[in-house]
Amino acid sequence: MVKRSKGTRSKSRYIMRKKPRTRGVTSSTRALQQFEMGASVSISIDSAVHKGMPHHRFQGYTGKVEGMQGNAYLVGITVGNKRKTLLVLPEHLGRVQ
Repeated sequence: MVKRSKGTRSKSRYIMRKKPRTRGVTSSTRALQQFEMGASVSISIDSAVHKGMPHHRFQGYTGKVEGMQGNAYLVGITVGNKRKTLLVLPEHLGRVQ
């Protein structure tokens, strides 16, 4: 028997999948977007950019920007009754209206 893989991207085939028209290199404007403190952001993982990617269990969550650490943003989310802080690059974030 083959031993089952338990990597960070396991069980994420459909979550990380891109639509055919959005495949390939992502635009640089996505990496250069800026957010203010307290801004609401949604976590939308870009599977083409491996650096600064949050765990796939947080895909689709909405949180608030709490600060910066280098080029990355500290995003606070609530999972159940627990408050968590994620370190996410701007390529994996989107604005919420």
